[in-house]
Amino acid sequence: MRVLGIETSCDETGVAVYDTGQGLLAHALHSQVALHGAYGGVVPELASRDHVRHLVPLIRRVVGEAGLGLADLDGIAYTAGPGLAGALLVGASVATALARALRVPVVGVHHLEGHLLSPLLGEPKPSFPFVALLVSGGHSQLFEVAGVGRYRLLGDTLDDAAGEAFDKTAKLLGLPYPGGPALAELAESGRAGAYSLPRPMLDSGDLDMSFSGLKTAVATLVRRVGSALDAQARADIAREFESAVVEVLVAKALAALHVTGLKSLVVAGGVGANRQLRVRLIESTSAARARVYFPSIAFCTDNGAMIALAGALRMDAEGAAGSSFGVRPRWDLSELRAPP
Repeated sequence: MRVLGIETSCDETGVAVYDTGQGLLAHALHSQVALHGAYGGVVPELASRDHVRHLVPLIRRVVGEAGLGLADLDGIAYTAGPGLAGALLVGASVATALARALRVPVVGVHHLEGHLLSPLLGEPKPSFPFVALLVSGGHSQLFEVAGVGRYRLLGDTLDDAAGEAFDKTAKLLGLPYPGGPALAELAESGRAGAYSLPRPMLDSGDLDMSFSGLKTAVATLVRRVGSALDAQARADIAREFESAVVEVLVAKALAALHVTGLKSLVVAGGVGANRQLRVRLIESTSAARARVYFPSIAFCTDNGAMIALAGALRMDAEGAAGSSFGVRPRWDLSELRAPP
């Protein structure tokens, strides 16, 4: 089954073709970072218009690079939510119209399910069941994943997620949009131990997380340093902030493995591209005689490949037919049902 995947949930237009027999055939991504950079964050209306401009040309390009024609597609998957309503509607409209024209099934995919399953795009692939650490945008969650659509929430963020804290801390340090990657790059030149920040809920005894207080601690530290906040001080603060976040995420992920008795950990979402997090998780899971799986860097952030994969797995399991239209800007992952 060859499935076209379309991702337009926020500020990246992603398209891919996934074959259930051959794997990923082609993919492409258009980023809107330059478009939104002048505003310091995503402007929803601009994001929607940019998806309109780039989605159809990307579809033509990716289908061609896969060596296919539109008539060779067996199904279409699009991100139905959560995300920006206008941006989601662009992908849903194009996907549904194309599916009806081609008379193939179309399925709306949960954005976070795409992230959870994205490590299946790589080699080696994790096997079900596994623990998943989802650190994407406004989400920092731990799940026990027993199969497609079979997700049990183990721990959640009580306020700011890790990605949000990265972006807000970057703004406090005067870094450009997007803040998370800029902060991680700055942290590379920081000195360990120059400053001390809290590790929120590190010893809470559960698997929940909280990063709002850490962001507030950075704001307090920046005010205290005042005029002495030069380039080195910013790098030192960035390093300490990154270390605090990584320490909490690693501790909670290892605790989730212990609680479930599982030996496989999957990390998904944009923060999963963080180099320090990857290094620490590889070291820690190895010491615990467990194994960690990451998607490739290209598939950590939003992309069409994860949507094509999730859609293909659902169509293959459910025997999807016909077409449907709809978006859900707010959509809890717990509302998903498992295929029959």
